[in-house]
Amino acid sequence: MDEYIDIVDANGNPTGESKLKSIIHQKGYYHNTAHIWFYTKNGTILLSQRSAKKTICPLMWDVSVAGHIDAGETIEQAAIRETKEEIGVSISENDLKKIGVFECFQTYENGIVDNEFHNTFICELKVDISKLTPQEEEVEALKLVSFSNFKKLIENIGNNNNHFVPSNKSYYEFVLQNIIETII
Repeated sequence: MDEYIDIVDANGNPTGESKLKSIIHQKGYYHNTAHIWFYTKNGTILLSQRSAKKTICPLMWDVSVAGHIDAGETIEQAAIRETKEEIGVSISENDLKKIGVFECFQTYENGIVDNEFHNTFICELKVDISKLTPQEEEVEALKLVSFSNFKKLIENIGNNNNHFVPSNKSYYEFVLQNIIETII
């Protein structure tokens, strides 16, 4: 879907301009996304396998829920909307704990220039994984992994394990550390 997205500057500040997502990715404009990492109190993290239909990193495992911020939408509103759309779970702003904003500036072989600021939240998953409804266009599969398995997966980033979307290893470590600190 080619929605309108607000453009931000290199520091993440709003410019007052909005463009279609396709133009933003073609021209490399800076923009915001929402990342929501779901965890359970018994020590697991929800991973989402990207749909085979995705143009970037199809079938790779990644953040529980993620998406672009629509023009005029707050980051929290987008996080709530994306969670409902991608896994069928209703959450509120009070459920979200923001842990940071992370730069992710990448260019892909297909010509996409993706200059994103990942506004990252953690959130307790309060329903059983069997109750989740993956959005077919976005999510191929969902799974819960233990903290120790998550740690092993991030230790092997770059070792041709092709499990996680190639990303900043320290980002995944930071997310894990924040989740652990939240439930202890």
